[in-house]
Amino acid sequence: MGDELLNREWFRSRTEAKVLIERWRQFYNEQRPHSAHAYKPPATIRRNWIQSDSIPSELTA
Repeated sequence: MGDELLNREWFRSRTEAKVLIERWRQFYNEQRPHSAHAYKPPATIRRNWIQSDSIPSELTA
């Protein structure tokens, strides 16, 4: 879990923590570009891999 979320948030309840952590997880995997994935989000790489049934070239370099 990213320190940027956990180190700056004080959760008022377990429910609030779950909601905020899930929002962070979705952003991290669906929108945030990752340098290890040629600056594409992990979800994009995964979808492309599933559709092509091969390893993306940017991951084999």
